[in-house]
Amino acid sequence: MSHYIEVVLPLSLAKTFTYQVSESEYNSIEIGMRVTVPFGKSKIYTGLVLDLHDRAPELYEAKMIHEILDSFPIVTNVQIEHWKWISLYYMCSIGDVYRSALPSVFLLENETIFLLNSQKDVDDKLLTDEEFLIWQALQQQSSLKISDVSAILNKKTVFPIIQKMLDSEVLILQDEVREIYKPKLVRYVRLASEFQPENKLQELLDDLKSATKQKMVILAYFKLVRDNKPISLKQIVSVSETNTAIVKALVDKGILEEYYLQHDRVTFAKQIKHTPQLNIQQETAVSEIQRGFKNLPIALLHGVTSSGKTEVYIKLIESYLLEDKQILYLLPEIALTTQLVGRLVAYFGNRVAVFHS
Repeated sequence: MSHYIEVVLPLSLAKTFTYQVSESEYNSIEIGMRVTVPFGKSKIYTGLVLDLHDRAPELYEAKMIHEILDSFPIVTNVQIEHWKWISLYYMCSIGDVYRSALPSVFLLENETIFLLNSQKDVDDKLLTDEEFLIWQALQQQSSLKISDVSAILNKKTVFPIIQKMLDSEVLILQDEVREIYKPKLVRYVRLASEFQPENKLQELLDDLKSATKQKMVILAYFKLVRDNKPISLKQIVSVSETNTAIVKALVDKGILEEYYLQHDRVTFAKQIKHTPQLNIQQETAVSEIQRGFKNLPIALLHGVTSSGKTEVYIKLIESYLLEDKQILYLLPEIALTTQLVGRLVAYFGNRVAVFHS
């Protein structure tokens, strides 16, 4: 009896493809695992298993897979069903969804180009013999294709070796984009310590008699420092009604010092508000939506600007949080995030996470 698997490839193709596997492979493979498969005359792709069965394809002869890449599924059945829904709803190929959904590091093919990770200190003694040959080859040239590795190692099944080196960050993909979180740093100013004594301060103000704008900055500094909070460059420029060049002149003279503080891009108020009290119309909208969700999980809330739709959303969000559920709130325009996030954070604090771009 022959055994087959149904595989989706990371290509703009609307259908899946059937490949033949041995009995031992059939017993090892699970839905959601990756396999490397031949496609076309000489291409090899990383496909994802969507089904296991015993039905031979009618229009072509099923090829054997090259190898199994995973020891357990990397994609769940729920995710696969979601991908199928996306494919149908947006009228795109399942292959496109697959390519978009998985990071490129999971989609190796024989034309994939990779190189050494310059940020990683590698102890070559910890590499296997095959890994060492790849590492040594990349000392001589900037990048390799998987087909090059096959030639170096004189074997076809090299994907697991490459995958292991990618997982340990010895290698990186050429087209891999590594997004690193960059904290927002805000410039602050403070009076240099030598001018803190009262007599030195008076001397400073006397010295700045002819530099009116610089004196305005110093006076603005003392107006702001009463609050016992760090004074940002933006604040002092605004209060003194000057500009950053004037502040820089004081920094260059050693009168003011610049320093930086990290600011979270989403800030949370210490006091969390209670969810808003709704009016009759809003209460009706919430109850209608909740009642409608029992039959169909879709609702359209129509209301003019400033009619209180956000308060309805907040009340609904609160009800789902009480059930220990998650909420995904989508916006059509990135410019709208600042105002809305501020309102949500006021009610839900650091339970709000923001993703964009």
